[in-house]
Amino acid sequence: MNILAIESSCDETSAAVITNGKIRSNVVATQLIHTQYGGVVPELASRAHQQHILPVVANALNDAKVTKKDLDAIAFTKGPGLLGALLVGTSFAKSMALGLNIPLIEINHMQAHVLAHFIEDPKPSFPFLCLTVSGGHTQIVKVTAPLEMEIIGETKDDAVGEAFDKTAKLLDLPYPGGPLIDKYATLGDPEAFPFPLPEMPGLDFSFSGIKTSFMYFLQKQVRQNPDFIAENLNDICASIQFTLVDILLKKLKKASRETGIREIAIAGGVSANSGLRKSLLELGEKLGWKVYIPAFEYCTDNAAMIAMAAHYKFEANDFTDQTASPLARMEF
Repeated sequence: MNILAIESSCDETSAAVITNGKIRSNVVATQLIHTQYGGVVPELASRAHQQHILPVVANALNDAKVTKKDLDAIAFTKGPGLLGALLVGTSFAKSMALGLNIPLIEINHMQAHVLAHFIEDPKPSFPFLCLTVSGGHTQIVKVTAPLEMEIIGETKDDAVGEAFDKTAKLLDLPYPGGPLIDKYATLGDPEAFPFPLPEMPGLDFSFSGIKTSFMYFLQKQVRQNPDFIAENLNDICASIQFTLVDILLKKLKKASRETGIREIAIAGGVSANSGLRKSLLELGEKLGWKVYIPAFEYCTDNAAMIAMAAHYKFEANDFTDQTASPLARMEF
């Protein structure tokens, strides 16, 4: 069973081949053009996908030593994501599947992030909780089977990845700023500057308030000392990262207590953050959790996770057809 998977939800064009549940290739083309604009420009993203998708797919097939005639199905990210970017991957997948007369499999991008845990060992046992954190989403997902997931907590405003990038922008760090905050945070004191934690009921999150608080904090400090940011950059980054991670782990701890589930995983682009990884491992050891953290290459957007999700859908005989269309917003 050979499946070609295509991911084009944002600013990475990726293709992967999976054979009987094993990833054979995973090729990613990153779009660097957005750095000069301080964020992803949707129109430029879709144009770059058009340029990258053919060579990326060709390289994925070549790396896997699989020909087009060997393929049994083609999978693609249906959503959520940037509509123009999704349209490129969807159209390519539909056209190729039609030409080869093989089935199509549509994939939810966020479900695929969760299933990235099944690419390599160790793999979580069911049921498990997955904290899915990215630039567009912050969710706690209860996973009872590969294709059975339920969101039990999510952000009511901004995602944590957006909070990282927006605070980085206030510090005048280049895009993408989240990884830079992580880098400088390793050199600073996480308790140097305390920030108030938002109060949200249940298992839901809110990050808009912490961004506003951080902005006012910087404005006040810079008025008193114009060189405040330059002189305290490491401590500022360590403090804001500590706060954002603390918000995430407090809710995850609560979710584990309420559900009784001690198999805990993280996924999504922000799961590459070293502060989050370190704090989760420490908390897991303290509470007796089994913690699962994916390899860095499977945290950010990639087609291997799309392929893994497609593998389970193929086994369940869950296919779509040529009427499939991308969705910028897509529910579980």
